[in-house]
Amino acid sequence: MTDFSRNGPWAAGCSALSWHTGDGKHLWGRNYDFDRLAEGSKVTVLPRGTPYWLLQASDGTEERAAVRYACAGTGLLLGRAPVLYEGLNEAGLMGGQLYYRGFAHYGGPCPHARPVQPPFLVLHLLAQCASVAEAAALLEEELALADIPLLGTVPPLHWSFSDTTGETMVVEPDTGSLHIYRHALGVMTNSPGYPWHRLNLLNYAGLRDLDHAATPFGDGLEQCFSGSGAQGLPGDWSSPSRFVRLAFLRTFAPPGEDEESGVSRMFRLLQSAAFPLGAVRVSHQSAATDLDTDVLPFDYTVYTGVCCAESRRFYWTTYENQRIRYLELDPLLDRPTPLQFPLDEAPDFLPVTDQFC
Repeated sequence: MTDFSRNGPWAAGCSALSWHTGDGKHLWGRNYDFDRLAEGSKVTVLPRGTPYWLLQASDGTEERAAVRYACAGTGLLLGRAPVLYEGLNEAGLMGGQLYYRGFAHYGGPCPHARPVQPPFLVLHLLAQCASVAEAAALLEEELALADIPLLGTVPPLHWSFSDTTGETMVVEPDTGSLHIYRHALGVMTNSPGYPWHRLNLLNYAGLRDLDHAATPFGDGLEQCFSGSGAQGLPGDWSSPSRFVRLAFLRTFAPPGEDEESGVSRMFRLLQSAAFPLGAVRVSHQSAATDLDTDVLPFDYTVYTGVCCAESRRFYWTTYENQRIRYLELDPLLDRPTPLQFPLDEAPDFLPVTDQFC
């Protein structure tokens, strides 16, 4: 087992959410919260047949495969070894990795399982599985997470996946076992583990969306502001607080009628858990790798991505550029090679007066 530190381009905070629309579409999205983004990270399309690695060890040991289901999301092309932080595939499976500091434990080699380094797991499941059920079976029957460094570190990760059925699955590599939580709540943040976060919601059982009309004290005071039903909802950026806020919003927020309004509202919900630049100054900074540039002393929401299982679209915004852009996977299925799109992190303002000048 490894005592993981806050190292490498994979060591991010993050929040994930699954949702739906009124017309039956299924969405999954995440905030990527960290103090940097690895150089070369772009929105990446990996067509069918693309070779990729499950394991690439410094001693030359390798495990390879080829993409069965074309997939897209944010990631890297590490030479011949592509990586996805999150994304979706042509069958509608969606998901990604989040930081699991202090709790992630990976076992040694398993003689009857195929080893996979943690940063390659998102891509492998999206590349080979059409549903959450298939991903769970692959994890249970064929794979073992390998405690082998990539870019000099073994990142502490856990994972969330969803699909066209609306089911969400959380995967956590804890001491002694890989835990797979089927039919999860549709919310995931960081440490502690999913069962702790779920139980912690009992501390907020009194939260509601309806305002209190008056106080019960004395002869009563009429309410003079809105939002009193959610008094006690935590507002900081810790993992437990973000989990509670997103669970509250997922329960009470009305979903969009269609994909356009649903995605727009999903970005708004994820903004409630986003890190404003300057609010979360890190107490100890991780060592920079060759891929790390522009490292800041703050964790912040570098980008937000949202997937739709039915349209196979990947939507994203960045911290400075809140215009929602999207990639549609279906028209790119027959490409012979991978394709990358820049995140376009610079601010993007839309002038409206030009039409009158």
